[in-house]
Amino acid sequence: MESSRPAPASLPFLTFLGRPFTLDLRALALLRAAVAGVVLLDLGIRSTDLEAHYSNQGVLPVAALYDHLWTPYQFSLHAATGLWQLQALLFGLAAGCAVALLLGYHTRLATLLSWILLVSVQNRNPMIGQGGDDLLRMLLFWGLFLPWGRVWSRDARQRGPVLSYAYCSAATVAYVVQLALLYWCTALLKFGPEWTQQGTALYYALSLDQLVLPLGKVLYPYPALLRILTLGTWYGELLVPFLLFLPFGVRRARLAFLFLTLSFHLGVSLTLFVGLFFIICSVAGLGLLPASTLSWLQTQALRLWAYWQQHAAKTRQFALHWPRLPWRLEQQPTGLGPATRVLLRGAREAVVGVLLLYVCWWNLDGIATTPSLLMSEPLRWLGYAFRVDQHWGMFAPTVFKDDGWYILEGSTPDGRLLDLNRGGQPASYGKPAAVVSLFSNDRWRKYSENYLFVSNEWMRPYYCNYLLRKWRENPANPPLSHLVVVYMKEVSLPDYQVAEPTREVLCECQ
Repeated sequence: MESSRPAPASLPFLTFLGRPFTLDLRALALLRAAVAGVVLLDLGIRSTDLEAHYSNQGVLPVAALYDHLWTPYQFSLHAATGLWQLQALLFGLAAGCAVALLLGYHTRLATLLSWILLVSVQNRNPMIGQGGDDLLRMLLFWGLFLPWGRVWSRDARQRGPVLSYAYCSAATVAYVVQLALLYWCTALLKFGPEWTQQGTALYYALSLDQLVLPLGKVLYPYPALLRILTLGTWYGELLVPFLLFLPFGVRRARLAFLFLTLSFHLGVSLTLFVGLFFIICSVAGLGLLPASTLSWLQTQALRLWAYWQQHAAKTRQFALHWPRLPWRLEQQPTGLGPATRVLLRGAREAVVGVLLLYVCWWNLDGIATTPSLLMSEPLRWLGYAFRVDQHWGMFAPTVFKDDGWYILEGSTPDGRLLDLNRGGQPASYGKPAAVVSLFSNDRWRKYSENYLFVSNEWMRPYYCNYLLRKWRENPANPPLSHLVVVYMKEVSLPDYQVAEPTREVLCECQ
């Protein structure tokens, strides 16, 4: 009978092809800790607007969520209540799970709970979401299938020693492909001439006062430089991901990928107000760190640990009760037999493979023009249910040109006009020195962007009434008879031309 095992001559070829997808367990551990840190940071930012963004007294009551933004396949624990106090409890639970993930304590369970709670809070208010949220969600999703708690974790103390830090599976393939999809899809979606021919996309991006930061204003007057940066961005997003799939020079290719993408996102974060997007994208690549870099980091960490133990332990008893280093592993026998483990591993690989194909198809559907490649609506339930749906259309296909600033015009009974957006100062229609400073965080900036679209006209009264109610709750504020949400629209024009702002009334409430 013919053996099903591959011929020995084929093994080197398979190993060669697997090199781009072989990751270091220590890199995965760093990825786990960094993702947990970002989840905690995200929770901290979101928690400043518990009432505004997640309660029935805020800008999106649960009833409005179900009426306008819900699909029958979604779930959200946060949508089960309209009380901000219960939202705070869910936020605290999510923070606890993220801390457990950071420490690598019951890592698989902590990953699952963190993913569920992240999906839940994102589903509660889609109007404040951005591309970084999709990436953070997918990192946790693929993390469910990655052994990112195998080393440098609390769980590692109860596992046997690793024979090799090198690890390759369907999950590592999914992780690498997901990073490539992020850049490939955003490049292919940028098919407007501003990106591919004229090189004016960054000029228009830096024309947006709602986004531009001081360094962006410094670069703005140099059209030739902006054209080079625009074309460099587009070609970089299109070509740099190929470095991830080279089966030779893997270490150098990965370091080049990390350097180029980190430099790119750092440049974006210094010129445009993009919230956590820069941090999430930078963290996402940590799983690619090569073994040589990780060995150096581990050596430095061991030296710091030894120094701390020598100088910080006040008593011998304190030192004895301090937990040992997570990479000092102990043997713990597992209850599963070899055959069962092989069967479970095969099932996991098959599930991850199917999910990866589905994710690739979803992304292909977003950029394809051929009807035969499009995903039919009945097949989309899986993407919505497990939130593997994703769209990487950042500044695509062209840059948004309807710029401007908000004036929250409140009228007092004695006829005065106050701007609530500036703490109740007399209303003025001139452009603020820094429009971006009017937003307390990127969630509010994204909400204000969605607020403009005619298709989202239904959401406007909720925001107006929320602002008026919050103003009246403070007895020190002068009384208001009604409030008008005004948008001073200033369309970005080519060649540094200045458009005359126009006053648009988006909503009125009493």
